[in-house]
Amino acid sequence: MNRSELVSSLAERSGVTQAQADSVLTAFGDVLVEAVGSGEAVKLPGLMTVERVERAARTGRNPRTGETLEIAASFGAKLTAGSKLKAAASGS
Repeated sequence: MNRSELVSSLAERSGVTQAQADSVLTAFGDVLVEAVGSGEAVKLPGLMTVERVERAARTGRNPRTGETLEIAASFGAKLTAGSKLKAAASGS
């Protein structure tokens, strides 16, 4: 499902226009990015949890040359599926 299909589905299920559904989806994305960027976890019970995780500095290897290199510490995002999402994925 792409964004326009998601917006159409949201609009149909919630009884709002597609423009309003698109606006809400955009706002949700903005809030999610802002919260995770500041280190806050976003929890939607039963669906998912999105949180910022820290990756430690480590030594890597260039697969082409075999040369070792240092990979700097960084941050990433981690999405954990909730029970409803896991059940849907397993076909239940």
